[in-house]
Amino acid sequence: MISLLSQGQWVLFIVILVALVVSLSFHEFGHAFVALRFGDDTARRAGRLTINPLAHIDPMGLLMVVFIGFGYAKPVPTDPRRFTSRYADLLVAAAGPAMNLLLAIISINAYLILLDWGWVDLSSPGPRLFFIYLAQINLLLMMFNLLPVGALDGHYILPYLLPRALSQAYRYYNGRYGNFALLALILLAFMGVPIFSTISGFSAALLPLIAWV
Repeated sequence: MISLLSQGQWVLFIVILVALVVSLSFHEFGHAFVALRFGDDTARRAGRLTINPLAHIDPMGLLMVVFIGFGYAKPVPTDPRRFTSRYADLLVAAAGPAMNLLLAIISINAYLILLDWGWVDLSSPGPRLFFIYLAQINLLLMMFNLLPVGALDGHYILPYLLPRALSQAYRYYNGRYGNFALLALILLAFMGVPIFSTISGFSAALLPLIAWV
Protein backbone atom coordinates (compact mmCIF):
# COMPACT_ATOMS: atom_id res chain seq x y z
CA MET A 1 0.00 0.00 0.00
CA ILE A 2 2.81 2.42 0.75
CA SER A 3 3.67 2.40 -2.97
CA LEU A 4 0.37 4.20 -3.64
CA LEU A 5 1.69 7.23 -1.77
CA SER A 6 4.90 7.32 -3.80
CA GLN A 7 2.72 7.23 -6.92
CA GLY A 8 0.67 10.15 -5.67
CA GLN A 9 -2.50 8.10 -5.26
CA TRP A 10 -3.49 9.57 -1.89
CA VAL A 11 -7.22 9.13 -2.39
CA LEU A 12 -6.89 5.44 -3.23
CA PHE A 13 -4.56 4.91 -0.26
CA ILE A 14 -7.03 6.51 2.15
CA VAL A 15 -9.99 4.63 0.66
CA ILE A 16 -8.26 1.25 0.99
CA LEU A 17 -6.99 2.01 4.50
CA VAL A 18 -10.43 3.10 5.75
CA ALA A 19 -12.12 0.13 4.08
CA LEU A 20 -9.61 -2.24 5.65
CA VAL A 21 -9.98 -0.76 9.14
CA VAL A 22 -13.78 -0.98 8.89
CA SER A 23 -13.59 -4.57 7.62
CA LEU A 24 -11.25 -5.75 10.38
CA SER A 25 -13.37 -4.05 13.04
CA PHE A 26 -16.57 -5.75 11.88
CA HIS A 27 -14.73 -9.08 11.61
CA GLU A 28 -13.60 -8.96 15.23
CA PHE A 29 -16.98 -7.64 16.40
CA GLY A 30 -18.57 -10.70 14.78
CA HIS A 31 -16.43 -13.01 16.91
CA ALA A 32 -17.25 -11.09 20.09
CA PHE A 33 -20.98 -10.93 19.37
CA VAL A 34 -21.41 -14.65 18.72
CA ALA A 35 -19.21 -15.57 21.69
CA LEU A 36 -21.55 -13.58 23.93
CA ARG A 37 -24.58 -15.31 22.40
CA PHE A 38 -23.06 -18.62 23.49
CA GLY A 39 -22.42 -17.59 27.07
CA ASP A 40 -18.89 -16.17 27.00
CA ASP A 41 -18.71 -12.49 27.96
CA THR A 42 -14.89 -12.36 27.96
CA ALA A 43 -14.78 -10.20 24.84
CA ARG A 44 -17.47 -7.86 26.15
CA ARG A 45 -15.59 -7.37 29.43
CA ALA A 46 -12.47 -6.63 27.40
CA GLY A 47 -14.30 -3.89 25.51
CA ARG A 48 -14.38 -5.78 22.22
CA LEU A 49 -18.15 -5.92 21.71
CA THR A 50 -18.03 -2.84 19.51
CA ILE A 51 -17.32 -1.78 15.94
CA ASN A 52 -15.06 1.02 17.19
CA PRO A 53 -11.74 0.46 15.36
CA LEU A 54 -9.77 1.69 18.40
CA ALA A 55 -10.83 -1.46 20.26
CA HIS A 56 -9.71 -3.84 17.53
CA ILE A 57 -6.86 -2.38 15.50
CA ASP A 58 -3.35 -3.37 16.50
CA PRO A 59 -0.92 -0.52 15.68
CA MET A 60 1.86 -2.86 14.58
CA GLY A 61 -0.56 -4.96 12.53
CA LEU A 62 -1.85 -1.83 10.80
CA LEU A 63 1.67 -0.59 10.06
CA MET A 64 2.45 -3.98 8.54
CA VAL A 65 -0.54 -3.59 6.22
CA VAL A 66 0.66 -0.16 5.13
CA PHE A 67 4.29 -1.12 4.54
CA ILE A 68 4.19 -4.77 3.45
CA GLY A 69 0.55 -5.31 2.50
CA PHE A 70 -0.15 -7.91 5.18
CA GLY A 71 -1.17 -7.40 8.79
CA TYR A 72 -3.58 -8.29 11.54
CA ALA A 73 -6.01 -7.01 14.17
CA LYS A 74 -6.11 -7.85 17.87
CA PRO A 75 -7.51 -11.38 18.40
CA VAL A 76 -10.80 -11.41 20.30
CA PRO A 77 -10.32 -13.14 23.69
CA THR A 78 -12.65 -16.04 24.45
CA ASP A 79 -13.00 -18.59 27.23
CA PRO A 80 -14.26 -21.91 25.79
CA ARG A 81 -15.13 -23.08 29.31
CA ARG A 82 -18.00 -20.58 29.31
CA PHE A 83 -19.53 -21.77 26.05
CA THR A 84 -23.03 -23.22 26.31
CA SER A 85 -22.79 -25.32 23.13
CA ARG A 86 -20.31 -27.89 21.90
CA TYR A 87 -20.40 -26.13 18.52
CA ALA A 88 -19.72 -22.68 19.95
CA ASP A 89 -16.06 -22.55 18.92
CA LEU A 90 -17.08 -23.42 15.34
CA LEU A 91 -19.75 -20.72 15.21
CA VAL A 92 -17.61 -18.09 16.93
CA ALA A 93 -14.81 -18.73 14.43
CA ALA A 94 -17.20 -18.65 11.48
CA ALA A 95 -18.75 -15.38 12.69
CA GLY A 96 -15.76 -13.29 11.58
CA PRO A 97 -15.76 -14.43 7.93
CA ALA A 98 -19.57 -14.39 7.95
CA MET A 99 -19.53 -10.77 9.07
CA ASN A 100 -17.13 -9.95 6.24
CA LEU A 101 -19.45 -11.63 3.74
CA LEU A 102 -22.43 -9.71 5.12
CA LEU A 103 -20.56 -6.41 4.92
CA ALA A 104 -19.49 -7.17 1.33
CA ILE A 105 -23.08 -7.93 0.34
CA ILE A 106 -24.38 -4.76 1.98
CA SER A 107 -21.67 -2.51 0.52
CA ILE A 108 -21.91 -3.63 -3.11
CA ASN A 109 -25.71 -3.66 -3.15
CA ALA A 110 -25.95 -0.33 -1.33
CA TYR A 111 -23.73 1.16 -4.03
CA LEU A 112 -25.89 -0.30 -6.80
CA ILE A 113 -29.07 0.99 -5.14
CA LEU A 114 -27.61 4.48 -4.75
CA LEU A 115 -26.48 4.35 -8.36
CA ASP A 116 -29.92 3.24 -9.55
CA TRP A 117 -31.63 6.02 -7.57
CA GLY A 118 -29.26 8.61 -8.97
CA TRP A 119 -27.76 9.45 -5.59
CA VAL A 120 -24.26 8.57 -6.80
CA ASP A 121 -22.63 10.39 -9.68
CA LEU A 122 -21.02 8.00 -12.17
CA SER A 123 -18.41 10.63 -12.95
CA SER A 124 -17.30 10.76 -9.30
CA PRO A 125 -14.78 8.01 -8.50
CA GLY A 126 -14.86 8.49 -4.71
CA PRO A 127 -18.06 6.59 -3.79
CA ARG A 128 -17.40 3.91 -6.38
CA LEU A 129 -13.88 3.30 -5.10
CA PHE A 130 -15.00 3.10 -1.48
CA PHE A 131 -17.94 0.75 -1.96
CA ILE A 132 -16.16 -1.53 -4.44
CA TYR A 133 -12.98 -1.76 -2.37
CA LEU A 134 -15.00 -2.26 0.82
CA ALA A 135 -16.76 -5.23 -0.80
CA GLN A 136 -13.58 -6.69 -2.30
CA ILE A 137 -11.54 -6.32 0.89
CA ASN A 138 -14.24 -8.03 2.91
CA LEU A 139 -14.40 -10.93 0.47
CA LEU A 140 -10.61 -11.20 0.57
CA LEU A 141 -10.57 -11.21 4.38
CA MET A 142 -13.31 -13.82 4.43
CA MET A 143 -11.45 -16.20 2.13
CA PHE A 144 -8.07 -15.65 3.76
CA ASN A 145 -9.40 -16.27 7.27
CA LEU A 146 -11.10 -19.47 6.12
CA LEU A 147 -7.70 -21.00 5.34
CA PRO A 148 -7.30 -23.87 7.86
CA VAL A 149 -3.74 -22.93 8.79
CA GLY A 150 -2.22 -21.66 12.02
CA ALA A 151 -4.48 -19.49 14.12
CA LEU A 152 -6.74 -18.42 11.26
CA ASP A 153 -10.47 -18.96 11.71
CA GLY A 154 -10.46 -21.89 9.32
CA HIS A 155 -8.54 -24.05 11.78
CA TYR A 156 -11.58 -24.06 14.10
CA ILE A 157 -13.95 -24.92 11.24
CA LEU A 158 -12.14 -27.68 9.36
CA PRO A 159 -12.17 -30.28 12.21
CA TYR A 160 -15.98 -30.32 12.09
CA LEU A 161 -15.84 -31.29 8.42
CA LEU A 162 -13.44 -34.21 8.88
CA PRO A 163 -13.90 -37.76 10.19
CA ARG A 164 -12.96 -38.06 13.86
CA ALA A 165 -9.52 -39.62 13.29
CA LEU A 166 -8.52 -37.05 10.68
CA SER A 167 -9.92 -34.25 12.82
CA GLN A 168 -7.79 -35.27 15.79
CA ALA A 169 -4.69 -35.62 13.61
CA TYR A 170 -5.32 -32.22 12.04
CA ARG A 171 -5.74 -30.53 15.43
CA TYR A 172 -2.48 -32.07 16.63
CA TYR A 173 -0.36 -31.14 13.61
CA ASN A 174 -1.87 -27.69 13.15
CA GLY A 175 -1.29 -26.99 16.83
CA ARG A 176 2.38 -27.86 16.45
CA TYR A 177 3.15 -26.66 12.92
CA GLY A 178 0.23 -24.51 11.77
CA ASN A 179 1.80 -21.14 12.49
CA PHE A 180 4.98 -22.20 10.71
CA ALA A 181 2.88 -23.25 7.72
CA LEU A 182 1.13 -19.88 7.71
CA LEU A 183 4.46 -18.06 7.88
CA ALA A 184 5.73 -20.22 5.02
CA LEU A 185 2.72 -19.22 2.89
CA ILE A 186 3.41 -15.55 3.55
CA LEU A 187 7.09 -15.92 2.70
CA LEU A 188 6.28 -17.84 -0.48
CA ALA A 189 3.90 -15.06 -1.49
CA PHE A 190 6.65 -12.46 -1.04
CA MET A 191 8.96 -14.66 -3.11
CA GLY A 192 6.54 -14.48 -6.02
CA VAL A 193 4.37 -17.57 -5.57
CA PRO A 194 0.84 -16.36 -6.49
CA ILE A 195 -0.81 -17.44 -3.24
CA PHE A 196 -2.53 -14.24 -2.19
CA SER A 197 -3.14 -13.15 -5.77
CA THR A 198 -5.00 -16.44 -6.29
CA ILE A 199 -7.11 -15.82 -3.18
CA SER A 200 -7.70 -12.28 -4.42
CA GLY A 201 -8.78 -13.64 -7.80
CA PHE A 202 -11.33 -15.94 -6.19
CA SER A 203 -12.58 -13.02 -4.10
CA ALA A 204 -13.02 -10.85 -7.19
CA ALA A 205 -14.91 -13.69 -8.88
CA LEU A 206 -17.37 -13.75 -5.97
CA LEU A 207 -18.23 -10.06 -6.31
CA PRO A 208 -20.72 -10.41 -9.21
CA LEU A 209 -22.39 -13.30 -7.37
CA ILE A 210 -23.36 -11.10 -4.40
CA ALA A 211 -24.50 -8.12 -6.50
CA TRP A 212 -28.23 -8.83 -6.40
CA VAL A 213 -29.68 -5.43 -7.20
